[in-house]
Amino acid sequence: MGLGRPQKGANGVSTRWVSLFCIASFFLGVMVINRFWAIPDPVKRDEEASSVKEQQSRLLHPMVNCEKKEAFVQAGDILSQVSQTHDVIMTLDKTISSLEMQLAAARAAKGDTEEGSLVITKSGTAPLKERQKVFFVMGIMTAFSSRKRRDSIRQTWMPKGDELKRLEKEKGIIMRFVIGHSATPGGVLDRAIDAEDEQHKDFLRLNHIEGYHELSSKTQIYFSTAVARWDADFYIKVDDDVHVNLGMVGSTLARHRSKPRVYIGCMKSGPVLAQKGVKYHEPEYWKFGEEGNKYFRHATGQIYAISKDLATYISVNRHILHRYANEDVSLGSWFIGLDVEHIDDRSLCCGSSPDCEWKAQAGNPCAASFDWSCSGICKSVERMEEVHQRCGEGDEAIWHTSF
Repeated sequence: MGLGRPQKGANGVSTRWVSLFCIASFFLGVMVINRFWAIPDPVKRDEEASSVKEQQSRLLHPMVNCEKKEAFVQAGDILSQVSQTHDVIMTLDKTISSLEMQLAAARAAKGDTEEGSLVITKSGTAPLKERQKVFFVMGIMTAFSSRKRRDSIRQTWMPKGDELKRLEKEKGIIMRFVIGHSATPGGVLDRAIDAEDEQHKDFLRLNHIEGYHELSSKTQIYFSTAVARWDADFYIKVDDDVHVNLGMVGSTLARHRSKPRVYIGCMKSGPVLAQKGVKYHEPEYWKFGEEGNKYFRHATGQIYAISKDLATYISVNRHILHRYANEDVSLGSWFIGLDVEHIDDRSLCCGSSPDCEWKAQAGNPCAASFDWSCSGICKSVERMEEVHQRCGEGDEAIWHTSF
């Protein structure tokens, strides 16, 4: 046995190799541990990423909020500018409309002057008097033969003399009997009206030849003449055999004062009468379609009111507006195709006693009363006083009514 031979373990493995194996394992373990330490923990990495995102979000959110705030302010400025522009446009539109009305009135006045209208006294190049601003003008259509009818109205619902002037000054209400001239101007009939007007000062004379079949033309000229003379909110046409409560009429009109184009009355749609010889025969019946058709909706002719814009429209276009045989039909036809509000107010067409009497007793007097069967108050000269006593609102009502 030699002394220098390495010893073997019981299993035959050299001690030297065991030592080398242990040392290699140690270094291998150190390397592996260092490798694991160099790799970051995934959970921590996610937390760090979240933290970074939160910081970025904090930095970005103020910018987004500022952008939203700026956008909101800009939107508000735009809306404000749009609103201001709309207001300016509306104001400009009203101004243009007002100028158009003034121009139309000036044209009407000039036309009346050139045509020799009896309501215009200034001639040549003399400037026309500025129109008087009033609430409404009421034209009472009358004829040469209707002196007693006019007197029955003066004795009941129409103020006279100083009271008529007071009505104009305090209430802005103009009332006139409307009449043209005879086929022979300056004749007996015209002189009789001149004398009556000198006594009562309550006529509006038209440049128009009187005649039953010329009522459409008379109505047209009346509105044109009234617009040229008075700057009113409303213009009324009424027959001289109708009873009127002025206070109720004023209250009715006041409810529609803010509307630009209104046509107020008792709306109806009667049959188109093609048969010759009958009352209210329509010579142009064929324009309304088949036989038996009805007219379009229009206000009955006893009394109706139109606003300033509509009266001005008639004045400006009077030379081209078609006139039918019946004046109420003519008026209704002139507004077809226009943006007009039709007001059907039945207080303007109450029947005479007992209908209007019951309403007056109930504290709600009618604005106007007449008998449908007579197209006015039957035997109005004899009965106007009776109807006034039964259906009137009271002689002092107009002075205590605020418009």
